[in-house]
Amino acid sequence: MYLIMKIIASAIVIGIVTEISRRFPSYGGVIAALPLVSLLSIVWLYVQGEQTATLSKFALGVLWGFPATAFLLIIVYVALQSSVHLFISIGLGISGWILFLLVQDFVLKYIKILFLT
Repeated sequence: MYLIMKIIASAIVIGIVTEISRRFPSYGGVIAALPLVSLLSIVWLYVQGEQTATLSKFALGVLWGFPATAFLLIIVYVALQSSVHLFISIGLGISGWILFLLVQDFVLKYIKILFLT
């Protein structure tokens, strides 16, 4: 029952954002850029009784993924502006997102090794 309540509440938020985006694309984009999923997830984790340390690690993980997500959105934007089909644009964006995360991980590990040795 609890899972169904989370799904319905989350779906309502997504529905509202898409309706605003349909009428006012720029405002919808700004609202969609809000960390709604992240905040909803933190709230649901808290309500389920997760410890503050878990919530903190989750927030750090979201922060870790933010630059790659921005890169994904840039790729999708450029591809759509270049008249690339939506699903191909999304595929390119996801590929760029994965590549960015891999490069980010490699660079940060290299920096860690460089400065900690």
